[in-house]
Amino acid sequence: MNSRMDAHAHHADLGHEHVTSLSVYFGIFGMLMALTAVTVAVAWVDLGSLNILVALGVAVFKASLVVLYFMHLKYSSKLTWIVVGAGVFWLFILLSMIMADYMTRSWMPSPTILH
Repeated sequence: MNSRMDAHAHHADLGHEHVTSLSVYFGIFGMLMALTAVTVAVAWVDLGSLNILVALGVAVFKASLVVLYFMHLKYSSKLTWIVVGAGVFWLFILLSMIMADYMTRSWMPSPTILH
């Protein structure tokens, strides 16, 4: 037996293998394409300040699908879920700090250019 087969057999013995059918992958791919079409269609509609919220909502949903199915998070261990959750939490902290900084800049005067 070669080393690749040994590694596969060892991995299967640990109970970590999950086989996802091609129909699930093609279904997720179809959903991603449909959501991309929704994003493009919404870009042509004037929803005011809701345009960015709709686009971000669709983007977060698409990213969730990719992480869950194509990166196999759905069938991963609890430790992997904790690591991903910590990463998302850290992203939320960073974005909150950026927005707090951005929202407090209205008191600063715009720089004037002298010729």
